[in-house]
Amino acid sequence: MTKTLRIGCGAGYAGDRIDPAVTLAERGDIRYLCFECLAERTIAIAQLEKAADPGKGYGPFLEERMEAVLPFCARDGLVVVTNLGAANPPAALEKTLEIARRLGTGPLRLGAVTGDDVLETVLAGNDPVAETGAPVRDLGDRLLSANAYLGAEAILPALRAGCRVVLTGRVADPSLFLAPMIHEFRWDLGDWRRLGAGTALGHLLECAAQVTGGFFADPGVKDVPRLEDVGFPIAEVSPDGGGVITKVPGTGGRVDLRTCREQMLYEIHDPSAYLTPDVTADFSAVLMEDLGQDRVRIANAAGRARPESLKVSLGVREGFLGEGEISFAGRGALERARMAGEIVLRRLERAGIPRNLVKVEIIGYNALLGPIAERGFPVPSDARLRVAARLEDRRQAERVGEEVENLYLNGPAGAGGARKAARPVIAIYTTFLPRERVRTELTIREAP
Repeated sequence: MTKTLRIGCGAGYAGDRIDPAVTLAERGDIRYLCFECLAERTIAIAQLEKAADPGKGYGPFLEERMEAVLPFCARDGLVVVTNLGAANPPAALEKTLEIARRLGTGPLRLGAVTGDDVLETVLAGNDPVAETGAPVRDLGDRLLSANAYLGAEAILPALRAGCRVVLTGRVADPSLFLAPMIHEFRWDLGDWRRLGAGTALGHLLECAAQVTGGFFADPGVKDVPRLEDVGFPIAEVSPDGGGVITKVPGTGGRVDLRTCREQMLYEIHDPSAYLTPDVTADFSAVLMEDLGQDRVRIANAAGRARPESLKVSLGVREGFLGEGEISFAGRGALERARMAGEIVLRRLERAGIPRNLVKVEIIGYNALLGPIAERGFPVPSDARLRVAARLEDRRQAERVGEEVENLYLNGPAGAGGARKAARPVIAIYTTFLPRERVRTELTIREAP
């Protein structure tokens, strides 16, 4: 088999741009378009939405994305694979079916993969939380969600059934791209070398514009042209799992050794043992060759047997974040902002909120570098104070922003542009489940 498979990435996070995906569908000559739209906290938040409305809980831009690409699925045979199902793939399936009918796409097979929601399973077991060692069940009603990272194997039945759109929940990012490779090239699920090689390409694709110059750009250091029109990446995959990373000609951004090297190292703790549900991938000997014209060849990735268990992301309620911001400008702006922060600290102490729970920072000055900035950076001409605290009681959290807003008339002088907010904090913890305790299902619907 000598054919090359072209796979495009249409999104690298939940709120990513939609027009680059349309460009891929129109001019990318791709067979598969994958939308990676799910982070750990994203799915926990989606579980909250589902609890409030059983018809919700899917990705926030599902409708816009489906409206944009379904015509290509019907007309050109494009196959979309995406985790836009989030906490509710069945509801995402029904919404996509509704859109297909409204657009009049004609016959279109749609599939939803479920089984990643393992909340009842972990509550019934004695599995420990990796970060604390305590049983998951001890989290009680603080535990909001538990979603296992499914692999490419969960997607394959939908591809074999001829689905043009596959909607999943929590699937490991590179697995979205690996599944089409396995399906098209008929790789064995124990062919660790090819699975590792395909995972390397999936990892390069999964964050969209990060590999085409977006997150990479640094003016004067790493210049990238026309980021306003940055093109999202394409992988030209060979039967052996190697391939070429590129983008649609004429789009903004760049693909070269530097962009690919940075993305290859993104979120990788051990390049020789990158654990996924599909394979223990080995990127330590990867070879990259710049072919010019925004084309980089990727070769020599490898792999070993997949882990025995599946990682589970736990969404846990951990109180509320209260915060407030306000700005000062002109002469003495920094000193007035510092005085304002101290005023808020003293008033919060009176309200029973200890100083050690409150963070006070000047955005644009010391918010990231703290004392280091104060020793080595010039005094700014404007200063935006931010005060924040994570607290168990919502009313106390609201008090933080209120005290910042009260600075308007109560001093120091010249405050403006106040903002306040109080919202639930969702923390992410981890546990692991043996594979045999996670069961997946495929639901298929047909657009007429």
